[in-house]
Amino acid sequence: MVDLDRDAIKKALSEGSVLLVDVREPHEYAAGHIPGAISHPLSAFDPSSLPQGKRIVFSCAAGVRSVRAIEFAQVAGLDLREHYKGGFKDWALAGEPIE
Repeated sequence: MVDLDRDAIKKALSEGSVLLVDVREPHEYAAGHIPGAISHPLSAFDPSSLPQGKRIVFSCAAGVRSVRAIEFAQVAGLDLREHYKGGFKDWALAGEPIE
């Protein structure tokens, strides 16, 4: 597993080199999310529906559910291992932009 910090996430998003997959629940995502992140709630997680051909990084509130998403994806045979360790709480507390 690869723990990415806020700076790594900001750089990857600005370069367009990553697809940030937010695995929080829909009401959490709707209340605010990292710009560019797509919603893919862990409660209804289906690794086969993830976009193919993109570098996927999982994100959640604080880095717990994103680890579970990595585990689910790996069990499904996907080679995914990156997540935003601090998650949305780290992003928001740092004053980064929120959609």
